[in-house]
Amino acid sequence: MLRTLFALFLWCATVFAQDRVTELMKQFTEAPGPPGAEGPVRNLFIEKTKAYADKISYDGLGSVIVQQGSSGPKIMVDAHMDELGGMIRHIRPDGYISVQMLGYWLQQALGDQRWVIIGSKGPVLAVTELLDAHVAGGRATTPTEYFLDVGARNAADVTALGISPGDPMVPVSEFAILPYQRYLAKAWDDRVGCIAMVEAIRRLHGQKHENQIFFTATIQEEGSIEMRGATTSAHIINPDVGIALEVGITNDTPGNKPEAALETLGAGPGIMMYSFSELPNRNLVHFVQQVAADNHIPLQLDFVEGFGDDAGAIKLNGGGVPVVTLLVPTRSTHTHNGIIDRADFDRTVDLLVLLLQRLDGPTVARIKNFDSDLAGPRL
Repeated sequence: MLRTLFALFLWCATVFAQDRVTELMKQFTEAPGPPGAEGPVRNLFIEKTKAYADKISYDGLGSVIVQQGSSGPKIMVDAHMDELGGMIRHIRPDGYISVQMLGYWLQQALGDQRWVIIGSKGPVLAVTELLDAHVAGGRATTPTEYFLDVGARNAADVTALGISPGDPMVPVSEFAILPYQRYLAKAWDDRVGCIAMVEAIRRLHGQKHENQIFFTATIQEEGSIEMRGATTSAHIINPDVGIALEVGITNDTPGNKPEAALETLGAGPGIMMYSFSELPNRNLVHFVQQVAADNHIPLQLDFVEGFGDDAGAIKLNGGGVPVVTLLVPTRSTHTHNGIIDRADFDRTVDLLVLLLQRLDGPTVARIKNFDSDLAGPRL
């Protein structure tokens, strides 16, 4: 009888946790927050973490720093709040709107898509126009410039909706649960990292750990304005170690190049071994691998030339910081519709919490010790 009750308790706890995290995923992915307009995501992050924080502060650009602990080595955990989006550039006399895209978009992902413009009178639905197939003669076309259509007849109609140059825009894409615990949404890059931080903050609340953890939700990472929030936040924190949380690039869909990326959806969290912004600290990589192995957490390795993240800014703070990037494998990043696997997310949070519990003073000192052979035994 007791065994049955205990099993029922565990089942209920699991269902509750999944419902809580699923709701977090819906809230965070559907919140609008392109570079420079991350306010709704920032407010949500503060709301979900303030009960577990020892201190909440900000950098001068709007990044949020949630601190747990006040002694020991400083560990900076980072995820960026901004998603790919755009900004209104010009309202044409005919009522069409030209846009400045923010972030590294694939052109194929932009045409005939729904967007929401955040204007002074509230959100306005828009669609990116394409040349009609009957006019194009059936030929595939890839425009070099896109125009938004909000149903307006002229510029005055657009202005009357509260739209003006500089207003932000984001994709319209509702969070949805697919079969086999796979989740569809926009903005996994990098809301999945923000959600992982929320879960880690909750789990570590009230637990003893031998360090100071600075969970940092940063602004303006994407595209041509990369890593601004990570740079300024790292200046404030002056971390001893940095851990960035990001989407991982999967290569398990038809047509992908085998050499382009190594991750597979559902095969566990990843760790970035090479990108254009980062070569991770070897000792820190070995530490992550050892903790994952000790706890039977599968760990994928990835090497992506076209990938950059906040770890690249954190590592250059002061005299240099050991950094590593943990990855939640994600299909179709930088589009309206990405997919993650729930088990990958859960294992990433498990690994992050274990790492933070073990990063004490002696361990950080060994990671930062360059007298030893970096190719030698793992920590």
